[in-house]
This record gives sequence, structure tokens and C-alpha cells, in this order.
Amino acid sequence: MKKLTFILLLLLTGCLGVPEGIKVVDGFELSRYLGKWYEIARLDHSFERGLERISAEYSMNPDGSVKVINSGFNTESGELDQAEGKAYFIDSPQKGSLKVSFFGPFYGSYNIIELDKKHYTYVMLTGPNRDYFWILSRTPTLPQATLDRLLEKAKQLGFATDQLIFPKQNLAAQPPK
Repeated sequence: MKKLTFILLLLLTGCLGVPEGIKVVDGFELSRYLGKWYEIARLDHSFERGLERISAEYSMNPDGSVKVINSGFNTESGELDQAEGKAYFIDSPQKGSLKVSFFGPFYGSYNIIELDKKHYTYVMLTGPNRDYFWILSRTPTLPQATLDRLLEKAKQLGFATDQLIFPKQNLAAQPPK
């Protein structure tokens, strides 16, 4: 079973809440959010261990849901791991709170807690609790000042920033054979 499909385990046990004391963004525009995002930082989870060059791509499905494709190169096998899912807004489409499923009727939280609303170039996400955290960017790297500001905000919100993983995004390199 590919590592990213372990997201199923997260979603089977997850819930649709937002961590206490954290608010999701208002004024969210899905059309601007669609497209490819690169993982800049994350807390450790088994479904992403051993992966580099991690990205998420969002597009519209014909039924109005959001298609989610999470990808990463497995450094041990040299193969691309992918997981495909669907996301739906929990409340209003203007609020950054969605539910995501990679298998069947089981959903997990996808909470947007910080977003570059002007240019949609970076985002901070969490799940139902502070054990799940990601920083994504439209580019493989973020300016250091932006990253530092996001990390400080994450720390103030109670995330374990000292435990963050910063995966390699060397897109020019070929995956290992």
C-alpha cells in the first residue's frame, strides 16, 4: 500500500472540528485556491514518511466537489506515491473549512488557518487537532521572512514548530531509481 493512501487511517479516526482557539479564514475564494501547492513544512505522520517533493493539486470535479491529488516521491522505492480524494465545504464556501475523503464516506478536517489572501501564494493548514499541520506554497520555497512569520504564528497557536519537517523540493532532480 502506498504511503499517501495511509491518509485513510487519518481520516477514519479524524473528525471535522477545528482545534480549540483557532479560527479558519474568512473571505476564501476556491477559484483562486485551485491548482498546485508544494509542501514546505509539516508535522510528522506515517503516511508521508520517506517522501520528498510533496505536492497537493486541487481541481473541480463535475459534481461540484474539489478533486484532491496528494503526491510525493518515495525516497526508498524511487516511485511516485499518490492519493486521490474529494473535498466539500463544511459550511460556507467563503470559509476555509472543508472535509476531505480519500475513501468512501469517511472524512477528515481540512482547515485553512492562514492564507495570503492578496496573491494566494501560501497557506497554513490544520486538521481536527494540533497534531496535524502543514505549510504549503505555490512555489517550492518561501521567502525566509514569510516562512519565519508563519512559523511564529504557528508557535503562538500552539503547534509544535520545533518538530516540523521541511521536505526537500528539489524539482530538477530525478527520483531515485
